[in-house]
Amino acid sequence: MKKYVSLLVFSVFTVANAQTIKLDTIYANDKKNVALFFPEPIRQGITGSENFVFTYNREKEQHFGLLQAQPGNESNLLIINKNGAVFSYIVKYKKELKKLNYFISESAAIGNEISKEKHVQNKTTVPSIEFNKSNYYKRFCSYLLKRRIQIRGLKKRNSNIELEIENIVFDAEELYFVISIENNSTLDYDINFLNFSIEIRKRGKKKSMQRLFQAPVFKHQLPKKIKEGNKVRLVYVLPKFSLSKERILLLRINEDKGERNINLKIPGRYINNPN
Repeated sequence: MKKYVSLLVFSVFTVANAQTIKLDTIYANDKKNVALFFPEPIRQGITGSENFVFTYNREKEQHFGLLQAQPGNESNLLIINKNGAVFSYIVKYKKELKKLNYFISESAAIGNEISKEKHVQNKTTVPSIEFNKSNYYKRFCSYLLKRRIQIRGLKKRNSNIELEIENIVFDAEELYFVISIENNSTLDYDINFLNFSIEIRKRGKKKSMQRLFQAPVFKHQLPKKIKEGNKVRLVYVLPKFSLSKERILLLRINEDKGERNINLKIPGRYINNPN
């Protein structure tokens, strides 16, 4: 991860003696969102360590992003605007926050990823940085696993195997499902599959049910086996969706060569009002 950040920093802009620039510090915590508003839409934003997460709309250009932090060492935040302006900050965790909103001017930029001469010659050409979605998903999933925020009531057991939805979080265009599986039995649990589907109940004289599989865009830390007495936590990332009263989300875990299967129903209110 550190290698990726270093390569990104050195490849996106060139500023003479950038190391000598004194960077402002922004404080954040895990209880509140700290909003950063920029003069131009954000094209790229990345933090130096996993205990800080900067989220912004990657599909639709917007002028603001949200910063959150877990306790740990200080890090850095790098922002690149649509026009190539580069902003850099030191970020630190702080239990109590005095400031929640930062309105940042163009003059706060430490440089631009392209030289002024090249910008004058071709104003329409701005070098793009390839955005690694898998890397973003991995970092955000790791952050969610550290937060330990829990939803009550989304839990089901079968033969000492417990399946639980700990949290549902909306970010950009996806829903993140934090899942835990606990094996309190005396036998290892081999996972055949774990998936989500939407159940549609059709009303009328002949009641019927249709099931639509929901393919995840990313899976984080899904094991093949859960040892006896162990608990695992993982994250599934699904494209955002909402549910009507006739629909319900179903999380299914199926045991390989066994019968300790669990179907956990998730009402629409949890999907329509995520964290």
